[in-house]
Amino acid sequence: MKGICVRSEIKPLKKVLLHRPGRELLHLTPDRLPELLFDDIPFLKVAQQEHDAFAQILRSNGAEVVYLEDLMAEVLKLHPEQTKPFLYQWLSEGNIKTRRWQDKLYEYLIGNFEGKALVEKTMEGITLKEMGGASAYSLQDLIAPADDLIVDPMPNLYFTRDPFASVGTGVFLHKMRFPTRCRETIYADYIFRFHPDFEGLVKRYYDRDGHANIEGGDVLNLTEDTLAIGISQRTSPDAIEEASRNLFADPEAKIRTVLAFDIPSCRAFMHLDTVFTQIDYDKYTIHPAILGPLTVYEITPGVSDPTDLHIRRIDSKLEDILEKYTRTDHVKLINCGGDDLIASAREQWNDGSNTLCIAPGKIVVYERNDVTNAILRDEGLQVLEMPSAELSRGRGGPRCMSMPIIRAE
Repeated sequence: MKGICVRSEIKPLKKVLLHRPGRELLHLTPDRLPELLFDDIPFLKVAQQEHDAFAQILRSNGAEVVYLEDLMAEVLKLHPEQTKPFLYQWLSEGNIKTRRWQDKLYEYLIGNFEGKALVEKTMEGITLKEMGGASAYSLQDLIAPADDLIVDPMPNLYFTRDPFASVGTGVFLHKMRFPTRCRETIYADYIFRFHPDFEGLVKRYYDRDGHANIEGGDVLNLTEDTLAIGISQRTSPDAIEEASRNLFADPEAKIRTVLAFDIPSCRAFMHLDTVFTQIDYDKYTIHPAILGPLTVYEITPGVSDPTDLHIRRIDSKLEDILEKYTRTDHVKLINCGGDDLIASAREQWNDGSNTLCIAPGKIVVYERNDVTNAILRDEGLQVLEMPSAELSRGRGGPRCMSMPIIRAE
């Protein structure tokens, strides 16, 4: 299956992109956790076992699983001439600005790694010790401890939902909010340009050089013509407007309504999908704490010029909004943690609302959220639990860890 086709959050999942956590997690240290957007350090061996269990659930339910590291390795194998520009771009965006250091690191990489190992090394980062310890390349090198990282790791890569978003047959390739995540989109850029499964087949409705921030956890395909995007800690109104203009300007794009969900801007509610996900035609999980402050705005194309946006605030209950725009008679919102406020806060923190729907009424969840999972089963949903002791330390659930490439039409 080639290209991208995602017009729903719930239609059967046919192809999905993952990244198996790698040695980049071994470069997490307590003093750098806030900067690298982690609250704790996952145990890599167990995190990989949990992730493998997740991938097997997807395969067992009919989805083709492809890995970010494999697709990028295939690009470099098919287009070896792209290896040098890729590595120099990666070094430059990794804050290696002096040509002398760029050249030395480039030679180190191509001299010691190839194929998939080279791709994984770029994800892992490079320490000063690997380069021979302190050297006379700069005053900083002489001062720095040998274990200092020259190029930072990308430990958030296993959350493949965020660097881009599948929208119809195109993508938003994102400008991410925090510097530590900005380089993650380089891989998708090369994959969409050069991999035979995507080359020439994927339109970009937002690109990584955009002026405003947007991330994939805020983008939900409600129907083939209605897109929901969260205004959040990591996605700005400017980016939503720009993405909407680009969608509306393309007559082949089916999206003609964007609903902007304004959620509280905080770490616990970092993306829309951490507090709100669709799990069936008429059911959604939600964290009840957002219902009070939640405001929804409708964005539609102008009459004479589709890029002249028409924006209005919708003063209705969330259930009424969802029923109208998804053309559903009755919508039910299922509270994460039910009516127990303590359980709700605890299980939302552990991604009880961050479910991945792989077919209508069939969802993948973290097993640790037993209160919410029991409620979902009582509502008639097929709940597929995955282990989550270590993966959950990164503050992302099954939806965060997966980027659908193809869903059934």
